[in-house]
Amino acid sequence: MSERTMVLGGYGLTADSPEVRGRRKLTLPVSLALHSAAAIGLVVIPLLVAEEIPEPHSGVRAFLVEPLAVAPPPPPPPARAAAAPRVEPKPQPQSQAFVAPVEVPTEITPEAAIDLGGLDAGSPDGVEGGVPGGVVGGIVGGLPDAPPPPAAPIRVGGAVREPKRIVSVPPVYPELAVMARLQGTVVVEATLNERGRVVNVSLVQGAPLLNQSALDAVSKWVYTPTLVNGVPTPVIMTVTVRFRLNGPLG
Repeated sequence: MSERTMVLGGYGLTADSPEVRGRRKLTLPVSLALHSAAAIGLVVIPLLVAEEIPEPHSGVRAFLVEPLAVAPPPPPPPARAAAAPRVEPKPQPQSQAFVAPVEVPTEITPEAAIDLGGLDAGSPDGVEGGVPGGVVGGIVGGLPDAPPPPAAPIRVGGAVREPKRIVSVPPVYPELAVMARLQGTVVVEATLNERGRVVNVSLVQGAPLLNQSALDAVSKWVYTPTLVNGVPTPVIMTVTVRFRLNGPLG
């Protein structure tokens, strides 16, 4: 088998020639030396060029300030002495000396009675209503009679006619009932005093959305006084309130 010959600069070299082997031995050490020098340069050069490392605690400065001397607060002002109450001098009664009369009477006469113009003064025990036999300290004419107890209201019907309404306040149709298209009738029992004013109302029959509006309206109504044997008398009557969407309320 023929050995190949390398031609370099006009010289034929084979792989086993001393020149080739000598170059191979130098290539590895030189390559390692160059790589080591490059690695050292990458590490050392930045350290030589970098700025100086600041000394520790060079950026921290402490300032010690002496505390300000605080003056103690001034003492509170002395309390004002309470003013003594002013005492008003009491008037001293003047002593009156007893003065003896110039002339001493020989006898004592009774005082003259008051003239009543010819009227009899009456008995010392007094009279009641100008009549003999009265009580001392009595009132002339006697004590007034106690007012009679108020009459109980009677129910309208039969001989008792229903009074006429003279003041009518229409009920307010609730907005919720209008939206629900709710119509109905509310029956209320009303108590009228002797002057015809409604003093009490109560629900007899109705609808939940319309009851309160009917009660509020009836409580403001006024009627003519109801006469029983010519005497104004309180009465109890039934009132019907109708709610219609297309008609008048009442």
